[in-house]
Amino acid sequence: MGQEIERKFLVQPGWRPTGAGERIAQGYLCSVPERTVRVRLRAGRGYLTVKGRNQGIARAEYEYEIPADDAEAMLALCEPVIIDKTRYIVKVEESVYEVDVFAGANDGLVVAEIELPSVEAPFVRPQWLGPEVSGDPRYYNSALAHHPYREW
Repeated sequence: MGQEIERKFLVQPGWRPTGAGERIAQGYLCSVPERTVRVRLRAGRGYLTVKGRNQGIARAEYEYEIPADDAEAMLALCEPVIIDKTRYIVKVEESVYEVDVFAGANDGLVVAEIELPSVEAPFVRPQWLGPEVSGDPRYYNSALAHHPYREW
């Protein structure tokens, strides 16, 4: 079984990652608490991802690459709003963060995520990290598709 163990943080106001990021469009075919089914188009490649219910910071996750044309067609079938963000990879010592700078309906939101090998795994916490929001469902991408950040 695939598993994702992830911690999520807001980023301190005014801090932004540097370098090249990758634009991501993602939508949800299903977004209920028990499961989400996500379609993503990233760097010209398509992905279909199924995630289970969160158990703290862990949950089941299965991701498959699909043809980019199929991903584009599936995005048209998704629930509104399509998530528009640019992802940056930021390395801090041995820790690797994915920093998402949101656009469109979620403009102004910047979130950093770190995937861990276990729930107890240590990680480096840089000064630019803000409060942890791992357990706050408002910051799940699937929730942002229904209740965009700019509407809060």
